[in-house]
Amino acid sequence: MRFNFQRFWAIVVKEFIQMRRDRLTFGMMIGVPMIQLILFGYAINSNPKHLPTAVYAADNSVFSRSFIWGLRNSSYFDLVREAHSPAEINNLLAENKVQFAVTIPVDFSRKLLRGEQPDLLLEADATDPSAVGFAQAAVSGLATTVLNRDLTGPLAKLQATAPPFNVVSHQHYNPESISQYNIVPGLMGVMLTMTMIMITGLAITRERERGTMENLLSTPVHPGEVIVGKIVPYIMVGYVQVILVLLAAKFLFNVPMLGSVPLLFLLVLLFIVANLAVGITFSTIAKNQLQAVQMAFFFFLPSLLLSGYMFPFRGMPGWAQDLGECLPLTHFLRVVRGILLKGNGLAETLPDLWPIALFLTVVLAIGIKRYRQTLD
Repeated sequence: MRFNFQRFWAIVVKEFIQMRRDRLTFGMMIGVPMIQLILFGYAINSNPKHLPTAVYAADNSVFSRSFIWGLRNSSYFDLVREAHSPAEINNLLAENKVQFAVTIPVDFSRKLLRGEQPDLLLEADATDPSAVGFAQAAVSGLATTVLNRDLTGPLAKLQATAPPFNVVSHQHYNPESISQYNIVPGLMGVMLTMTMIMITGLAITRERERGTMENLLSTPVHPGEVIVGKIVPYIMVGYVQVILVLLAAKFLFNVPMLGSVPLLFLLVLLFIVANLAVGITFSTIAKNQLQAVQMAFFFFLPSLLLSGYMFPFRGMPGWAQDLGECLPLTHFLRVVRGILLKGNGLAETLPDLWPIALFLTVVLAIGIKRYRQTLD
């Protein structure tokens, strides 16, 4: 048979008609590239600035104030807290409220005037090493210039060759900047997000395509019973993945586990159920398995890019951080890294648990409502 242009054109027209009817697929073809363009173009930043910083200034001198203003003007640091003790500094770093903490010792100005090059302590939350490198380099550069306006007259000799003070950097939780310490614990959340949503996203659509949905709808089963009944079996699958990641982290990558592993097992249940609820909700909305997979991918991509797993979370603009705060993966990454790398307990993880619980409640309510509409 020869190639016939009319038959060829008929196939082309048919595909366009099918594309017009399948609006979700057409939206994915346009929406996903646009999301990637916006996220990679605007939100992704490998050189984060305006990082939240706490200052503990035991020496309230003109030199201390000049250094603090130098930090502000560098654009790498936003001074959000004024600490009153070293213990408060440790708590702020452990609870992920600040990225950096600066401690100016009580004898800073006295040693500076004597030319003894006093030490100034810069502490960083290095659970994500890529978020602190440029900022630490900026502080080291400040040491040579930030006090030039104050070191005049008889003190001008202190501007000579070496910096008038030393910046001692201390990277908490990952002092050697080993990327596996950041990647491997976070991979637990990424794997659970991808697999849990994908698996349960096919649950109801698969029954609808196989024709078994009608039998289920004819029973007096409550919508909540159906949804919870479909979620529970996959919880065990999620725990199997958690165990595999923890074993690999311990024996293959030597990731330190400073916190309570049983506590992590308890808290991961909330995250698993939240992702399963998302998958079930997508399953009640999608008309077929292909649409369910498309919805799962549409949710997974922003979660991967806006959660802080691939790129520093605080390097993104404010609107991207606000979107990231709505995603359960963002908070789970802080929970799992806080427990394993920082040794956090339940009190330190609570600020990131209630957003996951709120997300679960909202998504599960939507899924039950959509399923009840299907019953009607």
